[in-house]
Amino acid sequence: MNFDKAGLQKTISYKTSRSGGKGGQNVNKVSSKVELLFDIENSVLFTDEEKLLLRQKLQSRFNKDGLVQVVCDEERSQYLNKEIALERLMVLLANALVKPKVRKKIKVSKAAKLARLDNKKAQADKKATRKRDFDF
Repeated sequence: MNFDKAGLQKTISYKTSRSGGKGGQNVNKVSSKVELLFDIENSVLFTDEEKLLLRQKLQSRFNKDGLVQVVCDEERSQYLNKEIALERLMVLLANALVKPKVRKKIKVSKAAKLARLDNKKAQADKKATRKRDFDF
């Protein structure tokens, strides 16, 4: 990953608004809700390949303007909400850039097949010994 908190901070824009929830009269006066907006297209932190990957994986996170949107209104402090939103964005980007390992197909070994069949045979024998013979 070639991005860090300081690099992201330069390319992020914030919107603030009044938040609901705890805080009493403070809720009605202070804009503590933070909406973090990040433009993947114009970011210099990512290569074209990484941008394509981010666009695919974060498709549901885009707003109508094509920006990645993270909203936080958990805390009473605007500063804390900004920090939480930034951390969430970093986690989102890090998870989206992880490429899963390619699964290699392998054949089941002969020993594994034989072991499975032996186990099946043992189970069948065990059940067969429980059977009562009513021919008398």
